Amino acid sequence: MSTAVGSCQSRLAVVVVVLVSIWIFKAVLNSFVKCSQSHKWTHLFFLLYTAAVAGTSTGEEEDALPTYKDAFPPLPEKAASPEGTQETVNAWTSKIRPLKSSIITQVFHVPLEERKYKDINQFGEGDQAKVCVDIMHKTGAHLELSLAKDQGLSIMVSGKLDAVMKARKEIVSRLQTQASATVAIPKEHHRFVIGKNGEKLQELELKTATKIQIPRPDDPSNQIKISGTKEGLEKAKHEILLISAEQDKRAVERVNIDKVYHPFITGAYNKVVGEMMQETGARINVPPPSVNKTEIVITGEKEQVALAVAMIKKVSEEKKKNATTIAVEVKKSQHKYVIGPKGNTLQEILDKTGVSVEIPPSDSSSETVILRGEPDRLGQALTEVYAKANSYTVSSVSAPSWLHRFIIGKKGQNLAKITQQMPKVHIEFTEGEDKITLEGPTKDVQMVQTQIEAIVTDLVSRMDYAEISVDPKFHRHLIGKGGVNINRIKELHKVTVRIPPDNEKSNLIRIEGDPQGVQEAKKELLELASRMENERTKDLIIEQRFHRAIIGQKGEKIKEVRDKFPEVIINFPDPAQKSDIVQLRGPRTEVEKCAKFMQKIVAEMVENSFSVSVPIFKQFHRNIIGKGGSNIKKIREETNTKIDLPAENSNSEMIVITGKKANCEVARNRILAIQKELVKIEVSIPSKLHNSLIGSKGRFVRSIMEECGGVHIHFPTEGSGIDKVTIRGPLEEVEKAKQQLLALAEEKNTISSSLGKVAETSAKFVTAPGPGSSSPPQRTKTRKAPIQENGEANGEVKEPVDPNAPKKCDVIVISGRKERCEAAVEALKALVPVTIEVEVPFELHRYIIGQKGSGIRKMMDEFEVNIQVPAPDQQSDKIAITGLANHLDRAKEGLLERVKELQVEQEDRALRSFKLTITVDPKYHPKIIGRKGAIITNIRTEHDVNIQFPEKNDENQDQITITGYEHKAIAARDAIQAIVDELEEMISEDITLDSRVHARIIGARGKGIRKIMDEFKVDLRFPQSGAADPNLVTVTGRPELVDEAIDHLLNLEEEYMADVVENEAKMAYMRPHGGSAAAMDEHRGPSKGFVVREAPWTTANEKAPDMSSSEDFPSFGAPVATKASPWGPKRF
Repeated sequence: MSTAVGSCQSRLAVVVVVLVSIWIFKAVLNSFVKCSQSHKWTHLFFLLYTAAVAGTSTGEEEDALPTYKDAFPPLPEKAASPEGTQETVNAWTSKIRPLKSSIITQVFHVPLEERKYKDINQFGEGDQAKVCVDIMHKTGAHLELSLAKDQGLSIMVSGKLDAVMKARKEIVSRLQTQASATVAIPKEHHRFVIGKNGEKLQELELKTATKIQIPRPDDPSNQIKISGTKEGLEKAKHEILLISAEQDKRAVERVNIDKVYHPFITGAYNKVVGEMMQETGARINVPPPSVNKTEIVITGEKEQVALAVAMIKKVSEEKKKNATTIAVEVKKSQHKYVIGPKGNTLQEILDKTGVSVEIPPSDSSSETVILRGEPDRLGQALTEVYAKANSYTVSSVSAPSWLHRFIIGKKGQNLAKITQQMPKVHIEFTEGEDKITLEGPTKDVQMVQTQIEAIVTDLVSRMDYAEISVDPKFHRHLIGKGGVNINRIKELHKVTVRIPPDNEKSNLIRIEGDPQGVQEAKKELLELASRMENERTKDLIIEQRFHRAIIGQKGEKIKEVRDKFPEVIINFPDPAQKSDIVQLRGPRTEVEKCAKFMQKIVAEMVENSFSVSVPIFKQFHRNIIGKGGSNIKKIREETNTKIDLPAENSNSEMIVITGKKANCEVARNRILAIQKELVKIEVSIPSKLHNSLIGSKGRFVRSIMEECGGVHIHFPTEGSGIDKVTIRGPLEEVEKAKQQLLALAEEKNTISSSLGKVAETSAKFVTAPGPGSSSPPQRTKTRKAPIQENGEANGEVKEPVDPNAPKKCDVIVISGRKERCEAAVEALKALVPVTIEVEVPFELHRYIIGQKGSGIRKMMDEFEVNIQVPAPDQQSDKIAITGLANHLDRAKEGLLERVKELQVEQEDRALRSFKLTITVDPKYHPKIIGRKGAIITNIRTEHDVNIQFPEKNDENQDQITITGYEHKAIAARDAIQAIVDELEEMISEDITLDSRVHARIIGARGKGIRKIMDEFKVDLRFPQSGAADPNLVTVTGRPELVDEAIDHLLNLEEEYMADVVENEAKMAYMRPHGGSAAAMDEHRGPSKGFVVREAPWTTANEKAPDMSSSEDFPSFGAPVATKASPWGPKRF
């Protein structure tokens, strides 16, 4: 019964505690809203204290529980006296830990003798004040300076802790005179003063306000230099010596043990040395077998190191005393089987027998293997050595070297079938040797040998080969452009043809395949070679200015030459090269005939290229040309010469005549004769009529000069009053111009004298002189039904309209004299656009148009014509050019020139599109590409080729495609092959490095690992997170470099592990004693909540507060009626 009552009482107590806690929380919050600022802080302390006590009083004995008044001191009244308030506050603050501010204040004193700035008169204004302002800006701390009675400087620094520490360092270095001192500690202790990433050194400098300089690792000095104040120097010295003293407890011992005894110290698979390290706690570093060092390094505590050294020496002495050796001869080729992969076989023998097997270096010719160990174990070890040496065998299969690639199969398919069945057998094909080497377990080798011999027998029975000798200079002609010739022969005769690359300088061409196909291909290749040997190449020197004339428009002339000599290839140099050499290639006799024929053409061109210049006054050039060019055309046709006149806007007076010398002389004499026939006469015309005779912008006088064969008419200066007009030109034309000029003058004179009459009759007559007309104006009666356009009349009679008659918009009406109207018609016709067609290969049309039409627009703007390219679906070779007749020739010539340029570019693209593939194991692809593509970019740039690696989903993952000029592509292939050869020589070694030092070796952003890789020319691969062995590191490179890198890494591991061990030891001291927080909670048992004694609700006449009552638990901001309560007065 008593147990049940006790249980009920405990449950009731828990409920009461919960209710009280909720009531207190609401009351406190309500108080925050109602009370003054000072009361809020009091309530805050009350709340903090409640939480603190609730967390610490769990599990105490009932007699140790605090009373209600102790836990909750009554709050002071609003009108309480200051003394009472102070007492209450003291009651709170005596039990509650004050809150710490993040802002701290420290005062530093600088004695007068150590002050840098001692000018007392300028305190607060001089350099000292500027320095303080600068320190405040730099650190974010607040500084206040004051002078003591002894003229010492007091500086109060306020701010956050780190800002105050930085400000202190700045104050010491900039406001206080500096002293320096040195402290000597062992060189190996320096790194402990520096700490990880220099953190320890920075901490020391901040703590002591000094500057500490530690010598570099390559500096043999052990002196550490300290600069700062005297007080700081003493502190820094003390701290450094403390660090050194701690490290003196550790020791490093180096023991020289003969290399031959190292295997016994390490034991099989490093078991012995591992047990030693576990037993002694010291770290033992034994150099690997590949490193020729005898020194074993032991590090750790002095006692641990001493114990490890004793154990190592004991093992060494025992082996020196008991071990004997025997030497046996094992074939050099079998040494690798005794060693095993990564030395596993040697470790296995050592583990089984306790005997060390010493193998001579690979670069040594010695075949002697030394066994060292206990005498009774040597026999068993020797048996193991011979068993391992003979477990593998080397055999060879006789197979012609030309059959090797057929045995391997396309992409190694045939060989892959064999190797999949017998993966332990290594099959080696040596280029140029008629044998295949097999290496592996004896039974497996015999089975593979049988299979390969069967393949060889089958291939020999149904395949043949032949070799022919062809001069290397003809090889590219046998291959043909883009390999067209050789590919045709391969496909036709079902054979493979190997033509050696240019760098081999070999004459032999090898043909392999079906016997009949081999013979037919051989015959065809020999015929081609014979034909080429009979070929001759001849260079003709022809001036470049004649090249275009020899080629002719659209290549018509050179086509005639090629048709006449079809077996001769004629190559003209690129116009941009400015070369005069034209190359002829073909049969000897045909080349000679073609050369003579072309020399004859050139001789005729040279003969016809004689030129002479004739000076003719610029104003007489029109007379030389004649009306409509009649004179110049006649001279050209009759003398068979080319006559060029300078442009109208040119100041030159020279007329150039080109052709045969005799013809040029005849043309020159005729031109000079025309000039001699020119006469000069003067005509008297009143000066007042001169302007009207000249006409607007000189159109009347210009019309007369053009009509009269280009005579020159000169009027005197306006206002001079001279009546004489000069006419110069051929006699007949001058007379004709004189008559027209006089007739026009008379007409103008008549018009001016008849103005009155014209005005009177203007209602009935219309004066309509044609522009430029020299006849007097005609008078015509106005008809009642004037003729309208298209033949319609306004009268009653209407003639039918001709449907073929031109439209009004298509008719141009010209008025004037008949001969002038005809001339105007001719001039207008010359302005009518003409369309011609130019033949351009359809595949070049898109290049003519250019990107977004830029190419064709440029040509149209340049030649002032319209160029129409047919639509692609028409597949037409005709391009239409529309424009003025005098622009068409230039446009056509420009278009053909562009076509020629594009054809040259097309040929160059064909040469650049040469492709070859190289087979490279995909694992080497990243190495060929290089870091950020550096290596492959360098090869691409150097050889001007495009190199394409296979896509991820490509079937041929081992194929790299090179595109470019043939010789450059081959050079790029050789460069890649050289890289591959170098990579194949590399080896990979796995070493065990404690994963705890990996990050330190790698360094920030990989800086450390890159330095090691660059220094030793190796590649390092660290395990990824989640790897099976997180300590396994792979080193790849040349054997000798790999050994050096591994030695360096092991030394780094030893150095860094000392830091790791030290840090772990420190962390061990920082762990809380007694286990985790969860364990402590479990130990304490279930929480009973916050319990107090002598609470008001424990008395018989009081009850616990009602949680649903707004009076007991008021809401925030709600008015509450005052109610007497044993809890004390409510202060809201």
